[in-house]
Amino acid sequence: MSPIFDWIFAQYQDTPTHLIILEMVGVFFGFLSVWYSMRENILVFPTGILSTGLFVYILLVFGLLGDMLINAYYFAMSVYGWYVWTRKVDETHFIPITTTTAKEKKRTVVLFAATILFISLVYVVFDKLDNWTAYVDTFTTAIFFVGMWLMAKKKLENWVYWIIGDVISVPLYLYKGLIFTSLQYLLFTIIAIFGYLAWKKSLNKSPQVLLK
Repeated sequence: MSPIFDWIFAQYQDTPTHLIILEMVGVFFGFLSVWYSMRENILVFPTGILSTGLFVYILLVFGLLGDMLINAYYFAMSVYGWYVWTRKVDETHFIPITTTTAKEKKRTVVLFAATILFISLVYVVFDKLDNWTAYVDTFTTAIFFVGMWLMAKKKLENWVYWIIGDVISVPLYLYKGLIFTSLQYLLFTIIAIFGYLAWKKSLNKSPQVLLK
């Protein structure tokens, strides 16, 4: 076995087997969710619900409260997004991809600031704000909260937030010892870039189908 594989599996030597399996399954469905999002496919939501549901449990076990809360939020927003994406603007067309309005941009600032405050309070209450990763986790959580909200509303800018958050998360999860999750965020970064380009081409065009 190569030194790389030795190092990867060494990170999991004290981790229960069922958690490793659940992480891999969660990563798989998380990857599918981002892939379907890039293709503007409604399956982004059921796959996202499966992935985030698993990660809520995994991150709770690991004590990563900010990450756990963001996945719980993803779960809820996936249900909301599923509803929004299936709304029709007429008998044959669904809501289109658009850019954020001035009012929505103000809401993103409020949501970002409120998330920072909320996650910080959670860490303080549970006495977990004792490591630099907690501060980074709080920041990325706020970024992803905004990104998920914009994705549910089919706003092009959601990809910008995903890209920023994914880039930060790759080394963060590597440091935490969640190797497969780190690799997932690396793939997410690449897909998010292509997702932005794909959505930009479809800007203001109402799709006739949501399965493609």
